[in-house]
Amino acid sequence: MKSKSLLFALVGLVANSSPAQESASPVPPWFPKLDRNGDGAISREEMPKLFALIDTNKDGVGTVAEVTAYFTKNPPAKSKSKAQPLPQPTPAAVISSPSSADLAFFEKNIRPVLIKSCYECHSTEAKSLKAGLAFDSREAVLRGGDSGPSVVPGKPDESLLIASLRYDDPDLQMPPDKHGGKLPDPVIANFVEWVKRGAPMPAGQAVTVHAKMEERLTHWAFQPLKDSPAPEVQNKSWLRTDVDQFVLAEMEKKGLAPVADADPAALLRRVYFDLTGLPPTAEEVAAFMGDLSDPTVPTDLLQRTISRLLESPQFGERWGRHWLDVARYAESSGKETDFAYPQAWRYRDYVIKAFNTDMPFDQFIREQIAGDLLKADDEKERAELLIATGFLAIGPKSHIEKNPLQFEMDVVDEQIDTVSQAVLGLTIACARCHDHKYDPVSQRDYYAMAGIFRSTDTRFGTIKLVQNNNISQLVPLAASAGQPDALKPLSAAERRRLEDVVAKGSARIAELTKQKMFASSEFVQTRLRTQTSAAHLDAYEADGTPKQFVTCVLEREAPRDSALLIRGEVQKPGDMVPRGLPMLADGHVITAGSGRSELAAWIASPENPLTARVIVNRVWLHLFGQGLVTTPDNFGLSGQTPTHPALLDHLATRFVKEGWSIKTLIRELMASRTYALSTAHDPKNFEADPDNTLLWRMTPRRLDAESIRDAMLLTAGKLDLTPPTGSAVAMYGEGYVTGVQTQNRGPLDQISPHRSVYLPVMRNLPLESLALFDMAAGSIVTGQRPQTTVPAQSLYLLNSPYVLKAADLAAQRLLADRPQSEPHRVKLAYERIFNRPPTDSEVEASLKFVKSNSDAAKGWAALCQSLWASHEFLARG
Repeated sequence: MKSKSLLFALVGLVANSSPAQESASPVPPWFPKLDRNGDGAISREEMPKLFALIDTNKDGVGTVAEVTAYFTKNPPAKSKSKAQPLPQPTPAAVISSPSSADLAFFEKNIRPVLIKSCYECHSTEAKSLKAGLAFDSREAVLRGGDSGPSVVPGKPDESLLIASLRYDDPDLQMPPDKHGGKLPDPVIANFVEWVKRGAPMPAGQAVTVHAKMEERLTHWAFQPLKDSPAPEVQNKSWLRTDVDQFVLAEMEKKGLAPVADADPAALLRRVYFDLTGLPPTAEEVAAFMGDLSDPTVPTDLLQRTISRLLESPQFGERWGRHWLDVARYAESSGKETDFAYPQAWRYRDYVIKAFNTDMPFDQFIREQIAGDLLKADDEKERAELLIATGFLAIGPKSHIEKNPLQFEMDVVDEQIDTVSQAVLGLTIACARCHDHKYDPVSQRDYYAMAGIFRSTDTRFGTIKLVQNNNISQLVPLAASAGQPDALKPLSAAERRRLEDVVAKGSARIAELTKQKMFASSEFVQTRLRTQTSAAHLDAYEADGTPKQFVTCVLEREAPRDSALLIRGEVQKPGDMVPRGLPMLADGHVITAGSGRSELAAWIASPENPLTARVIVNRVWLHLFGQGLVTTPDNFGLSGQTPTHPALLDHLATRFVKEGWSIKTLIRELMASRTYALSTAHDPKNFEADPDNTLLWRMTPRRLDAESIRDAMLLTAGKLDLTPPTGSAVAMYGEGYVTGVQTQNRGPLDQISPHRSVYLPVMRNLPLESLALFDMAAGSIVTGQRPQTTVPAQSLYLLNSPYVLKAADLAAQRLLADRPQSEPHRVKLAYERIFNRPPTDSEVEASLKFVKSNSDAAKGWAALCQSLWASHEFLARG
């Protein structure tokens, strides 16, 4: 009802004004009433129902001339009802306090009906607030919902509530049949009387949203960091670092004691996998064990090993992959269609480099959110800063969406969700349709942030194709940017071939167009081939040199605020919300530019307690198996509280003071006695603390997908530690530079000798070797991967052609080693796969197993394969 009344009111307003001419002319007095954000033009949000008709030149903007021309040509029909002004409630402040008789009337006749028939859908506690309308406070009743104020105090005949109870309007009947149907006439009469009395209600019937938010701000995660001294403990001889002191104090409170230290070989395996994602070689194990003077690992030897691995290139590949999980990294759009994002690999390489160089984490965050806005000294630095913003550009997208505004708002929502979960540990995107149910984030906060990302141009790189209604160009890089080329130079012969395809294709398309054969498969395939070939040509200079492009975001020329969308629906825009930071950041309003610089500065500020706590918790999780906060992506009120809050704040405080260094934090945690504990089971401890939240042992864990694959290749002697340039997505030919839709895995499933972090990540086509072992799919922020145990995993290790080939290579390596004694080969196999020598019984059993096969090579291959499929190989140590 509200939308219809408003539309006719606007039409009447325009029709009764002096229209502006088509040429430039002064803005008519009625135009500002339509132009709610004051930008001098009409957007789709401001007039969603008529925008397509108003925007005659289809440039996405309704100018004064276009709006005036439309309403001049389409005046309201005189037979239609005269536009009525929307009823405005009397401000609560000018209504006298209700009498005791009025309140008694409400309690006796109105409240019971509201509770029985209305509150399930129309209260702040409803699972889903219907029509934006709540009845559990007088303020909410007067404010109303999507259709406007529900009550005009003292005027029941002008109140939508009464009209809906009377069933006057077939489109507005409350309660609906599924909730009991129309109320009895005496009950409706009571509501009429209640409105005549001024709709009295007791004060404080429902806590206002603002008060709720203020109360939620007292949550532990929003409080400033507080560094506390390490608590006193009884068993001081067990301690190595402050971390141990915090951990042991909690154990002693429960009467528990830690288990023994890990075996040196097991500890070395753990350190290698945690820092590099690879096992130590047999030679590295021998050197490490040779430096031991007793079964206990000396602290200085462990520290030297940790420092050496922290400086290896493999460190960035391992820890960069952890962040890529959080950044939902992938090289295609996913969703209903799966279009390749041809330059996403540059962001992957940026992340790996950032961890290898130990880029301060606050700088790492600023570059990913607002790198394009940071100062660059040269083209090379500018390119790296642009690449960093791929963080915002590589998310999943529904390219099949036909409504450009819907697509834009969905991209904005995904960016808000990623930034808030990845860095702040908050689910701010939950406020898209309503105020957050748990955290201090209002719907206005959400749309203030939405304006920031609406003012950001996301460049993911796809061209107009079937099922791709939303495209964007990649950003070219200067020749002096110094970025690697993934494409080979274009030969003259290949250029002629592509030009021939484009010429013949364009001619055939013209013929089919004349015949109106738009729906034929020939037309579709010819257009696809022609468009991709043309785009491929555009990716090269005239001399055949590849042009360089980047997936990134840029600042829009004109910032865009966002309307508050009722229930998150683009067809129901409400008031315009100025760009700004959420209430958590004191609601700072953005007055110039998109606001991404201000957002990045707030997130990366030492005064923001969330950022440091969240990343410290993520680092802890990867070293100890679970975070101090066991919901790493949710530090809000619906998440879990820290198991060791004082330790978390102690580490976060030190992390900030020591320059936001990830390597320093890792070094400190791995130096602790807690990290060096074995995975041994203790019945008493397990009974008191089955989830190991008190850290009385190292939580046993399976290797992740990448480590399993890489370790097998390393054992086979075929792992190439040289980082490749680009991505195997290049095997899609033109799709690599144009972002065409992926139809099958094809060459992406080839056996690659490179580390798993460099394998292609297509959202709808995950590689079996990684997906089976729970690799992150890249569609959502994944702070902690699930760990499943299913039969398909064992079957893969025993039957996969990829694993069989790797086992053959591992067997050939064993057979080529000297000396040629079979017991020595068993010893090498165990040292390479389990990182320990075999026992005598294991040697005997292994030789018997090998000899059971008439072909020696196949026997050794089967031994390697069986060891890979064992629990010990799959365990981290």
